[in-house]
Amino acid sequence: MMNLIQQAILNQIKPLTEQIALLDLEDKVELINELKILLHKVSPMKDEPVDCVLWVKGEMVEANDYNPNSVAPPEMQLLATSILEDGYTQPIVTYDEKSKRTVVDGFHRNRVGKENKDVKERVKGFLPVVTINEWREDKGDRIAATIRHNRARGKHKIDSMSDIVIELKRRNWSDEKIARELGMDPDEVLRLCQISGLAEMFKDQDFSASWEIGLDEPLVTLED
Repeated sequence: MMNLIQQAILNQIKPLTEQIALLDLEDKVELINELKILLHKVSPMKDEPVDCVLWVKGEMVEANDYNPNSVAPPEMQLLATSILEDGYTQPIVTYDEKSKRTVVDGFHRNRVGKENKDVKERVKGFLPVVTINEWREDKGDRIAATIRHNRARGKHKIDSMSDIVIELKRRNWSDEKIARELGMDPDEVLRLCQISGLAEMFKDQDFSASWEIGLDEPLVTLED
């Protein structure tokens, strides 16, 4: 049961909702977003991105160029059906670059919202997004966040994963940091580099002598 202070605040807000309802679509969405941001700043859960889901124009959201996850056409159609029948139950995780938002996780939810005519019409050209913690500014950090989301639930294109490990190495990430941030072990990092033919980058590193590349064994161990 709310106390008197809570009830007084609620009584002040209720008339404002009636005024908001009179606004046109874009003004309404913009204002509600701003109100959400204000509430988020005083929320005890303000460190959790999901605490503040905003609706932004679809054209403001751009896919990243490093997502190694893939969804087969049947699963893609199932995702579209899920969103059509159940609505957007998960927001798209993005990095806010002011002039645009880059997808960190939710590549396919982003596609459905833009490419499925019925979904796009229902959400009026907007997409639900959350913003990854703002201190994750480096592209390498965002790549790592994408990989963690993917590895927690799905499959990867091995060649793309290998390219990503190389990209992080070029950003001066240590083997230990790559392994820690991507949920791998050092041998797995080495194997992904070997797939790209860049094992010489690691010739001075000590890895398991028993590790061998075999085409008939799994290249990446995925966690459920």
